[in-house]
Amino acid sequence: MATFTETAQQLGICLEYSVAFYRTDLPDKIQKIIDIIKASTSKVIITFLSPTELYVLMHEFFYHNLTGYQWVGTEAWIFDSETAARDSHHILDGAIGLSIPKAHILQHIRKIRFTTKDGDEVYFDENGDPAAKYEIVNWQPAKNGIVDFVAVGRYDASLPADKQLKLHNKSLFWAMNSQEVPLSVCSEKCPPGTRKVLQKGKPICCYDCLRCAEGEISNITDSITCVRCHPEFWSNKRRDACVKKKAEFLSYEEIMGALLTAASLFGTCMTAVVAFIFFRYRQTPVVRANNSELSFLLLFSLGLCFLCSLTFIGRPSEWSCMLRHTAFGITFVLCISCVLGKTIVVLMAFRATLPGSDVMKWFGPAQQKLSVLGFTLIQVIICILWLSISPPFPFQNFKKFKNKIILECALGSAVGFWAVLGYIGLLAVLCFSLAFLARKLPDNFNEAKLITFSILIFCAVWITFIPAYVSSPGKFSVAVEIFAILASSFGLLICIFIPKCYIILLKPEKNTKKHMMGKGAPKSL
Repeated sequence: MATFTETAQQLGICLEYSVAFYRTDLPDKIQKIIDIIKASTSKVIITFLSPTELYVLMHEFFYHNLTGYQWVGTEAWIFDSETAARDSHHILDGAIGLSIPKAHILQHIRKIRFTTKDGDEVYFDENGDPAAKYEIVNWQPAKNGIVDFVAVGRYDASLPADKQLKLHNKSLFWAMNSQEVPLSVCSEKCPPGTRKVLQKGKPICCYDCLRCAEGEISNITDSITCVRCHPEFWSNKRRDACVKKKAEFLSYEEIMGALLTAASLFGTCMTAVVAFIFFRYRQTPVVRANNSELSFLLLFSLGLCFLCSLTFIGRPSEWSCMLRHTAFGITFVLCISCVLGKTIVVLMAFRATLPGSDVMKWFGPAQQKLSVLGFTLIQVIICILWLSISPPFPFQNFKKFKNKIILECALGSAVGFWAVLGYIGLLAVLCFSLAFLARKLPDNFNEAKLITFSILIFCAVWITFIPAYVSSPGKFSVAVEIFAILASSFGLLICIFIPKCYIILLKPEKNTKKHMMGKGAPKSL
């Protein structure tokens, strides 16, 4: 039995169980053997039993209604007609086994080598053992209801390995006299997309097939491991191949990108219309009041703000990554600087109406332009330092999502990004503070209220932007930033310029120098 077990392992045959059986065993032990057979998945039973022991086992199989097993026997009973006669319940139907040919009765003669009349060569090795030669015998049903012992092949160990086993051109009968070859496996083969995991306490041929985890594949049958896909790839549904991940970015073709693009172009056109109205009525008091040059510069910067949002849409590239944040930072500072200049002009103009005041000579048109240039120049220097030290760059983000690549612009230097935003916020807070102080000036002259509302909207948008930007996944973070740019730009355009356009186009009677110089009772904001 030990020799058989060793040979079976060498041939890759899996033995699910091996038990000793004697006809003298107690009923409890026999019952344990029957339970082992019942619990097994194997459908082939190989016996090294004498006929008398086999009779007892046949009776137990009939008693427990165990059928459908393929029996493999030895010389002891495979050619025994009495055993076949006793198998009245057809437990052993289709049995197959090995039988020693009659020529081997001469095996006790050592150191002899000759050929029989049947062509069989007989010889003995150095230990006096003959070469293994067997006939393969198959139990087949005969017409009269008895069993025929049919030789269906031969095994000759003296021949080359590829010729040792020879089957005759005869039909074989298997378990229950079926002509279909029985299948006896503990576990079916694991298909691609799975890996084998051995079952605890079972032979190595007993295993479970576990599906590969997401991002892992196996493309061969009975794989023992799953291989992780390259970061740019992801496993398909069957887990048997790696497919390239879909690259995701905010594009012009998708609905969200198209809507944001439309909003940006609409804001640009709206700014152009307002600029045209102001240019058409540039000689009127409403336009000339509070430095018309700053108004046109503010409209120009707002147009740039709307257009700079387009640089955030599309596949990130090296130039677009550097352009989008720097263009946004500089245009918004230019915009806020113009609003800040207009706010200071409101305060100075009101104080200039007081007796003996000459403050306007300290903040005339030239000083206003220089202040805008100075504030903007600081932001330009910040952006140049950012681009020189650690500029933004296109980046493939594999971590946010498992099954797709997020194409985004890495900030390069986070300090540079927050310095740009922080400087815009500083100017916005300064502008809001001055506008808030000027909110109670006479209504007919006062532009501070409009500036206060516009900067209030601007600050509210960018304060809510920060948590929304940080928490938004993938392309939605870019969409949030574009929305913040557009919302704050629309806020400035609508709050500061639409009321003036309303007066210019629909209330021309108020667009007079007398009305502009009139003073009303102060009101609270």
